[in-house]
Amino acid sequence: MTNINTSPTTPSTPASHTTKILIWDAPVRVFHWLLVLSFLGAYITAESERWRLLHVTLGYTLGGLVAFRILWGLMGTRYARFSSFVKGPSAVLAYLRSLKSPQPEHSVGHNPAGAVAIVLLLLSSVALVATGWAFYHEVGGEWLSEVHEVVGNLMLLLVGVHVAGVVVASWRHRENLVRAMVTGKKDGQPQQGIKRAWWSLAGVMVLTVLNYWWLQWQSAPSGADTAGAPTKALEIKKAARDGDDD
Repeated sequence: MTNINTSPTTPSTPASHTTKILIWDAPVRVFHWLLVLSFLGAYITAESERWRLLHVTLGYTLGGLVAFRILWGLMGTRYARFSSFVKGPSAVLAYLRSLKSPQPEHSVGHNPAGAVAIVLLLLSSVALVATGWAFYHEVGGEWLSEVHEVVGNLMLLLVGVHVAGVVVASWRHRENLVRAMVTGKKDGQPQQGIKRAWWSLAGVMVLTVLNYWWLQWQSAPSGADTAGAPTKALEIKKAARDGDDD
């Protein structure tokens, strides 16, 4: 959820005074869409033993992406940094109240409410990957599977709230925020844009992910069990389900 203007939260600037400027660098955009792909793919394959390797691969990809985003949030371009958009509760409430006014508050980068969703999504991603890794490698008991599932459902809920927020913000600010996350450009003053898109780094990100997926595919067991041998915990869970069926 992203907006325009010089200060973090100020009334909208007239469209006649603005032009298309680069706000989101390429690594931020690549991270965003790869994260969407990885989470949705992992969520869809979560209950399938046949697609277990794909689920795990996408989960690890999600973890790597989040690790990169945390680093980029500390040392990346202006609007990618956490310091540019993470605000306190008062700023969040003020922004939400302003949505009812004829001229809601605008931000160049993420607005305060969008920042909350982003932070929660990053935190839930860390919890999701950590519990998934621990369960897959049998570090803990069966309870980790339940926690992993709850965190996954919570993250799906957060994604839904985030999407709803993007729709509302796009409507109230009269700008297409989804398109902005594709092109990287929004309306703003020329001096507000970033100077470099960092396409080389984005290319390295894509190649790294594709290479990891290729290695996982190459190491996949052949035969009927294309997902690999399940862990003991997974076998216990399957046996329990079979016992309930009997």
